[in-house]
Amino acid sequence: MEPIFSKSQELIQKLYNYKHISFDLWLTLIKSNPQFKLERNRLFKDFFRIEKPLEEVNAVIRKYDILTNYINERVGKNFDTLEIYLLILDALGENLDKYEIGEFNTFYDLSEELLMQHKPILLDEKLPQLLENLKLEGKSMNILSNTAFIKGKSLKKIMKYYGMDNFFSFQIYSDEAGVSKPNQLIYQIAYDEIVKINDISKSEIIHVGDNRNSDYDGAKNFGFHAHLIV
Repeated sequence: MEPIFSKSQELIQKLYNYKHISFDLWLTLIKSNPQFKLERNRLFKDFFRIEKPLEEVNAVIRKYDILTNYINERVGKNFDTLEIYLLILDALGENLDKYEIGEFNTFYDLSEELLMQHKPILLDEKLPQLLENLKLEGKSMNILSNTAFIKGKSLKKIMKYYGMDNFFSFQIYSDEAGVSKPNQLIYQIAYDEIVKINDISKSEIIHVGDNRNSDYDGAKNFGFHAHLIV
């Protein structure tokens, strides 16, 4: 994938036309590190004592990753990470009663350690400089992102690692909000935070993301401007 922002002067100029910029996260600012998924899936198999082949575990995790994201977008709610784990284990034929709730929390902590070892990759290495320039121009910004396996608390650590957390006035993640884009409620939550910073109208805000339904249509339906990354 080519650098998104440094290759599109049209997009950069568009951003400067608005007082506030809302960014999606996945496939807008960052992408997953392939090594992380491989190591996480192996950890999932070993930690939960699954006897099926790793290839089958990989396939089931992939299936429910896509499915729960799809349902979140269609229904507008948010699957808890624990719920996704249980769906995967059930699909793999495991007896759910043999697991204690504390085990799931421990697994998440271990998977977060893997995440920090195999961090998501910036889609554009010039992104931190662009965000700094926008902030110097007086633009306020936020992150508005759906989550699934990786919680918002972990993604905030990634933003901090890349030195980008200070560019955003706030970060909203669906697991913390309890609703997912394109649900208008999560856009309202974002707008309520924006007007605390800068009392501006919806028409002075643009949301940038890669998903037509969640990011583009969701933002437009709420009254924001939107830019779809393709």
